[in-house]
Amino acid sequence: MRSGFISVALFSAAVFTVLLGIASSSLVAAEVRDDEGTLVSLERPATRIISLAPSLTELVYAAGAGEQLVGAVEYSDYPAAAARLPIIGRFDLLDTERILELQPDLVIAWQSGNPRTSVNRLRQLGLTVYIAEPKSLASIPSHIERLAQLAGTEALARQALVAFHENLARLRNQYSGLPALQVFYQVWALPLITAGGNELINDIIKLCGGNNVFADIKLVAPKVSREAVLVRNPEVIIASGMDIERPEWLDDWTRWSSLEAVAKENLYFIPPELLQRHTPRALLGAQQMCEQLELARRKR
Repeated sequence: MRSGFISVALFSAAVFTVLLGIASSSLVAAEVRDDEGTLVSLERPATRIISLAPSLTELVYAAGAGEQLVGAVEYSDYPAAAARLPIIGRFDLLDTERILELQPDLVIAWQSGNPRTSVNRLRQLGLTVYIAEPKSLASIPSHIERLAQLAGTEALARQALVAFHENLARLRNQYSGLPALQVFYQVWALPLITAGGNELINDIIKLCGGNNVFADIKLVAPKVSREAVLVRNPEVIIASGMDIERPEWLDDWTRWSSLEAVAKENLYFIPPELLQRHTPRALLGAQQMCEQLELARRKR
């Protein structure tokens, strides 16, 4: 009799445990890991999102969640609708009070760009924060997928994901197997800043069949000397600058006629927002770079 009672009790406990698990899981609408390994959970899809970097704003739109954005930092200017969002400061100077006023249920933060104390403060105030640190071409669709899960917009994100993978495959098939060129990418002039080996731009140079002459530097946006550039003697120099205009300082290299890039007139420009933002538009910048490198190959 007692053994029967125990069996019934154990069975009831097991059923209760299963039901409790089902009830608990039903409270979680989305659950993903961010780039710090933190498990970000939401009881319902995010409907009030704030982005703390222009590139992250673009990724939210790419994920089909643009209508859920209620705030963004300065220079969030793509797509056009992003420019109409309430401003909550700069990426490096956040307005915590304004963020709280907008009552977000999800904040998308930039790991290496936003002040850590400010991001930690948002968490202490009870906000759910997803930390992103896109570094490569592969990270772009990964973040689109995760943001779509958090916003409940997976169906809307599918088109952007398919287009990204198709365009990436097309560029890889067309250019990555061509004879390699030695490429110097110049972010800025004073100080002289380039792209290291662990960055999106390095990925794009490789995609286009080039070798980044500073790929051995594993820092983000490392400073280099003019002498180091002269020693590595790139065949191509590609610059960005601040906006859509070709920077005047790109032509400063013409003073060194011994540089192969100068001798062959391989000094090119690509707008920074097409190469330095980790968004689907990076493939537009990649297309331009691949075409420029192909022009340089024909001069060999």
